[in-house]
Amino acid sequence: MQLQPRDTGWIEVVCGPMFSGKTEELIRRLRRALIAQQGVVCVKPAKDDRYAVESIVSHQGISLESSPIVRPQEILAHITDATDVVGIDEVQFFDESVVDVAEHLAHSGIRVICAGLDQDYRGLPFGPMPHLMAVAEYVTKALAICMVCGNPAGRSYRVTEAEAQVLIGAQDHYEPRCRRCYRAGLEARAKQTKIHHMD
Repeated sequence: MQLQPRDTGWIEVVCGPMFSGKTEELIRRLRRALIAQQGVVCVKPAKDDRYAVESIVSHQGISLESSPIVRPQEILAHITDATDVVGIDEVQFFDESVVDVAEHLAHSGIRVICAGLDQDYRGLPFGPMPHLMAVAEYVTKALAICMVCGNPAGRSYRVTEAEAQVLIGAQDHYEPRCRRCYRAGLEARAKQTKIHHMD
């Protein structure tokens, strides 16, 4: 981590594809804040109940207590005079108002750490992530390992045929892929779909 600001708040974003360790890194940073006896608030989208309802949980099973919320504005109800750090997991699932909330918290002197997917399964910017990355002081891009060739992976390839942008899941729906293998998967799927329609 670079030199941190003093006497001011700031925003950190940890982004990357599925299985790149984003939640694990968020938990690591929040636990260090707790060790430093700082007041920590952690929130997550209520819709993400894959592993637990009131905890953020990495794919490796590392967890930290968290409050499920529906709208970003609910974060403000958890803030007290003792709050120094706010962690927001799966931030891509929130609407653009999460940017205003994060900026408000940072302007109030709070360190805000956001973790989320920077791209959806189509390889497009996901929700508020581009805006958050633009206003953040620190951005960490995490990479996974391509499940096809072993290269560094920056994309989340959806292995099922569902087309909704938001499809909460883990290995049952996604695998990390490098640029080449991600493109190859899309091309193979398009070819298969074309053959199916011809039949």
